[in-house]
Amino acid sequence: MKYFDYLTNEKSKSIFYKEPTSFNRDTSVELLSYALGATLYMPATREKIVHKILSKKHKGLISIVICLEDSIGDMEIEKAEQSLLDTLQELYSLLEAGHLASDNLPLIFARVRSPKQMLDIAERAGLTLSVLTGFVFPKFSSKNGQAYFDALYHINSMLNRTLYAMPILETEEIIFEETRVESLTYIRKLLNDNKQLVLNVRIGATDFSSLFGIRRNYDITIYDINVIKDCISSIINIFTRRGAEYVVSGPVWEYFSTGERVLKPQIRVSPFKATYGSQGTQVRSKMLDKYLDGLIHEVLLDKANGLIGKTVIHPSHLIPVQALYVVNHEEFMDASNIISNNNGELGVFKSHYANKMNEIKPHLSWAKKIMNRSSIYGVFNEHQTFTDLLPTEEYL
Repeated sequence: MKYFDYLTNEKSKSIFYKEPTSFNRDTSVELLSYALGATLYMPATREKIVHKILSKKHKGLISIVICLEDSIGDMEIEKAEQSLLDTLQELYSLLEAGHLASDNLPLIFARVRSPKQMLDIAERAGLTLSVLTGFVFPKFSSKNGQAYFDALYHINSMLNRTLYAMPILETEEIIFEETRVESLTYIRKLLNDNKQLVLNVRIGATDFSSLFGIRRNYDITIYDINVIKDCISSIINIFTRRGAEYVVSGPVWEYFSTGERVLKPQIRVSPFKATYGSQGTQVRSKMLDKYLDGLIHEVLLDKANGLIGKTVIHPSHLIPVQALYVVNHEEFMDASNIISNNNGELGVFKSHYANKMNEIKPHLSWAKKIMNRSSIYGVFNEHQTFTDLLPTEEYL
């Protein structure tokens, strides 16, 4: 797989200073953890999942979570499980017959309800479970965390391959202030003990919000909800600090359709006019109609806070989110120069753009993360921006 592989060679070279590199589910965890991009969640009962994958109906689809948990009604569990098993069987058969290359298979995860259900699905699926890249562990906590990992070790030994874990932090012991630090500290130790299996840590802001009867609207970001913002800050502090350094993904953006606005739109006209000329206003307007300005604003805040990856629930979110993860030329030059000068001869030097000072020791960790992101998503040519990657056929 490769991000933005739908571009022509000529178009790709005009946009990228450094093009994205190919990867698959066997790529090193260090890089693969950055590769989830906009992860599309879909209920296991959704029809024609295999067709959507094979037909590449959703441009930019790289990672999928097939959900057996909150998106499934309690009366639909049996149906959802069988649907997941059928999907795994169909994909496995296509791979075995050579009709589908494993390198073209998206990163697919199953979101289960419990370790027990996970083991039951594995027993029924058998070798077809190898289609997955891993499992999403919902409601992950100090109470169930080890049971999830024990189940995963058992499944991996059965398959003789590594499926990864993506725990979701979304329980009351994490959001409630009086138990937060103790709970997160315990979970960090649990993840450290099983680090080779942890691909990504996800934040369940919807479940957090439900504990307070809160739901943000399309005019504000999750960072405007103070009780959620405080918890996200603690998660970032404990799981992305030097020495822990897990890749943590941003929470879901729920909106995808139009409605009456209260606040002003959150993206300027000028970037769109610079890319699309006189049609830039039309492109921007159609993005506003889908509330993509709120999504873009939130992804920018995710990135500013060190979060990479986003849970999405609509295909229209895929490319805008992924385009925002492409490293800009200035960031890349700073990062590569910091790393290349990390030989003890310099402590600080003027940036390539001559607009800031780069200090090697304080900025080295940041630079390494930028280089990982650049390998997966590429680097823009100078003066190119995320607007150059938007699917114009949807907005013109």
